[in-house]
Amino acid sequence: MAHENFNDLLAFVIVAREGSFTRAAAQLGVSQSALSHTIRGLEARLGIRLLTRTTRSVSPTEAGERLLSNIGPRFEEIETELAALSAMRDKPAGTIRITVAEHAADTVLWPALEKFLPDYPDIKVEVNLNYGMTDIVAERFDAGIRLGDQVAKDMIAVRISPDLRMAVVGSPSYFARRPPPLTPAELTQHDCINIRLPTYGGLLVWDFEKDGQSLNVRTDGQLIFNSSTPRLRAALAGFGLAFLPEDVALEHVAAGRLVRVLDDWCQPFSGYHIYYPSRRQSSPAFALLVDALRYKGKVR
Repeated sequence: MAHENFNDLLAFVIVAREGSFTRAAAQLGVSQSALSHTIRGLEARLGIRLLTRTTRSVSPTEAGERLLSNIGPRFEEIETELAALSAMRDKPAGTIRITVAEHAADTVLWPALEKFLPDYPDIKVEVNLNYGMTDIVAERFDAGIRLGDQVAKDMIAVRISPDLRMAVVGSPSYFARRPPPLTPAELTQHDCINIRLPTYGGLLVWDFEKDGQSLNVRTDGQLIFNSSTPRLRAALAGFGLAFLPEDVALEHVAAGRLVRVLDDWCQPFSGYHIYYPSRRQSSPAFALLVDALRYKGKVR
């Protein structure tokens, strides 16, 4: 086949990866019917079916899997090389896609972007708020931001925050009804505001440590959320105790709106890191952003 249409092959790669004509069409900026026609034309020219279609999903056939595994990485290499050409421009440019949890986005990423982006108008940053442990390679993100002990060993990780602590807090109105817990074990007797983890579907276990003793407590209560902001609101409203990042709670503790308990059981843990694949040839824009995020202070 002397002159294959590479647009058809690229369309196949995106459909196979997305597992959906709808999502692939949106990514390519074409209609679903046009994309379906393109794939049928490719299959007709090759004389073999590449995709299995059902009413709910699209998946590669054995031949499609083979083609995807062979040409997919080539397209990634081409995209990387094209992105690297931005180094030849006067100003760094390009789009950087980052997946990050809400707290890190609010306290670390956004303050850095607020200072960084005005100096580089040709750089675009797409931020995906997600508590799950996203596969950044499979989902085609340039980088992820997670706690240091959550980063896979095969990734390059750059620290972007100091160590963190958690805080157990409740409102004065709540403690007017209930005595404060003196040990983590007593949390089982309290109304606790929980967070459900999207990665595994379970509730976050509250972790504590003191004098070398570690305790994991499974709490219960009326409210379960999947982000920090509504948990803070619920704690302020007196619905129970919340286990929050310290920096989220301290302002309200200082103002008397919240009361902190079990402080001596909340030990520091590894802060946030930006991470990306070791094989990635980073663009000038990406390298600049990593440097802007890099934590330059002392670690406890």
